[in-house]
Amino acid sequence: MAYLFVEYPKCTTCQKAKKWLEENGIPYTDRHIVEQNPTVEELKEWHTRSGRELKRFFNTSGLLYKSMHLKEKLPEMSPEEQFERLATNGMLVKRPLLVGDDFVLIGFRPAEWEAWKEAHA
Repeated sequence: MAYLFVEYPKCTTCQKAKKWLEENGIPYTDRHIVEQNPTVEELKEWHTRSGRELKRFFNTSGLLYKSMHLKEKLPEMSPEEQFERLATNGMLVKRPLLVGDDFVLIGFRPAEWEAWKEAHA
């Protein structure tokens, strides 16, 4: 099975994650997060599969997130509004994302990805 790897190619963390996937022989389909921004429907599905809070999907260290003052606005926004905001620009979405049928990994934490690999080997 090939997983969906959602990335921003200039992101060094994404580059490390891609290298990890290749070194571990994990097949994937690459998707540029800005050229093919996730849709509201995809984000909702991925959120459910991830088991994480919705805030984790925001790229909180990104310039766009900061310039939009989303740290202050998110607590007042409904989940639907948050999904809609994420779907407006791929630079708002935390990356990389590794998406499978029953999981989504958000960001690249090698220990978390190793644990996933062991559980799915």
